Amino acid sequence: MPYSPELHTLMPTLPQPLRTRVKICGLTRAQDIAAAVHAGVDALGFVFVPASPRHLSLEQAAALFAEIPPFVQTVALFLDPTPSEVEAVIQVLSPDLLQFHGQESGEFCRQFSRPYIKALGVDLFTGDGASQLSNVLNDHPTARGFLLDSHASGALGGTGGTFDWSHWPKGQSHRNNFILAGGLNAANVPCALSTLHPYALDVSSGVEDAPGIKSAHKIFEFMTQVNLN
Repeated sequence: MPYSPELHTLMPTLPQPLRTRVKICGLTRAQDIAAAVHAGVDALGFVFVPASPRHLSLEQAAALFAEIPPFVQTVALFLDPTPSEVEAVIQVLSPDLLQFHGQESGEFCRQFSRPYIKALGVDLFTGDGASQLSNVLNDHPTARGFLLDSHASGALGGTGGTFDWSHWPKGQSHRNNFILAGGLNAANVPCALSTLHPYALDVSSGVEDAPGIKSAHKIFEFMTQVNLN
């Protein structure tokens, strides 16, 4: 059965999962995909933002997608793209999830009839901007989840900085599972898990030797800490 936003809203509320899901984002090399899959990650993220050092062309991404085994999700990341840019990625790669990091409205995200997650900048859940959080959540009623990052709204993540975790929103549900991003690494992920209990984690720079160049050792250390906590 094809994806349907209407069916998604009818899903029953489920308890928190017994384990925390992990996405490694900003992959650019086949050997890093192999290391991530071997370590047991749930999803792999690919960046389609020309300003990012982790940006991929469609040709580069297609070669990497061919390396991904079954039961590992693929996620395509965008920042205020045009509809044609998103459609091109869907047509060539057919990613499992879309991830929008810019000022995209719910109407914009839904037009592709694909499952998606929406990134929220730190200004939407700290200080005066926190009053706008419910409006953003309500504008995306069919989003599979919301990624909370340390960047400002409309900016890319992957900066290696954390935000004040005391502002972490409460009240996760089947409709707005919260995904923690921003400055995660093997050293601080135990605290993040025990303090916030996020649905999932999204890590990029914390498992890198350089932007877009992942470290198999750092990936293994990160996943070991997730599994232990």
